[in-house]
Amino acid sequence: MMKKIKNPLRDGNGFLVIPVVMITLLVFVPMVFGLITSFQTGTPMNMTFDGLANYKRLLSDKTFITAFKNTVLYLIIQVPIMLFLAIIISNFLNDKKLKFKGLFRTAIFLPCITSLVSYSLVMKSIFANDGIVNEILMKLHLIADPIQWITHPFWAKVLIIISITWRWTGYNMIFFLSGMQNIDSEIYDAAEVDGASKWDQLIKITIPNLKPIILFTSITSTIGTLQLFDEIANITNGGPANATATISQYIYNLMFKFTPQFGYAAAMAFVVSIIIIILSLIQTKVGGEK
Repeated sequence: MMKKIKNPLRDGNGFLVIPVVMITLLVFVPMVFGLITSFQTGTPMNMTFDGLANYKRLLSDKTFITAFKNTVLYLIIQVPIMLFLAIIISNFLNDKKLKFKGLFRTAIFLPCITSLVSYSLVMKSIFANDGIVNEILMKLHLIADPIQWITHPFWAKVLIIISITWRWTGYNMIFFLSGMQNIDSEIYDAAEVDGASKWDQLIKITIPNLKPIILFTSITSTIGTLQLFDEIANITNGGPANATATISQYIYNLMFKFTPQFGYAAAMAFVVSIIIIILSLIQTKVGGEK
């Protein structure tokens, strides 16, 4: 008696074949080749194996160290500010008595769907020496001379932080807002009866219930900041004197702008990946496994 051959499409597993093959070919295979490349040096057409030379070079590369410090600075300053603003804004927009909720939500979310190049150029324009920001500050007599937002090392960093925060706060707001709407309203009603203020409700009810979402947005924001490129390339171009340069921009320059150094750039990319994995594990551990 012949055995009946089981059709994998009937139980749905057959539909996984194409995604698995595509992910393997487009993600895992390039990762393996990238890892192999990170141990090689030389021109793209004449690369030779050189062990850990590229990774050792990172320790003495002043440009990489500067870019790494800048990236970490953006991470530890911008991400907490952005997530804090996203929670506060979400809390206001979740108020049942607030009118025109849809308008406010759309306005705050709009920046994150705006073209990266377009919004970067707008930021560069309004923060120029003769831009509207300096004009307003001077008319209010807060400053005597225009702030060099783009050409001063300190203010250029501030401009990048402002730009990233403006763009991505609305994106994180959507996650927090959806989480708040899933919290039972009876909990807030009971808190009001007990005399809890809005601030107490935010600290003792809302934020504890948003813990998984806070963890998720912290990890995604960390990954996004460590990969920061567009704002740097379009607003300051890494200047002045690499004062705003990031690791992603330096990797791009090594591969496409300077003399191609694919091996060194690949090694740098894998270092960033390792950092992302370590930070994600730390955040997950701090946030709790549940």
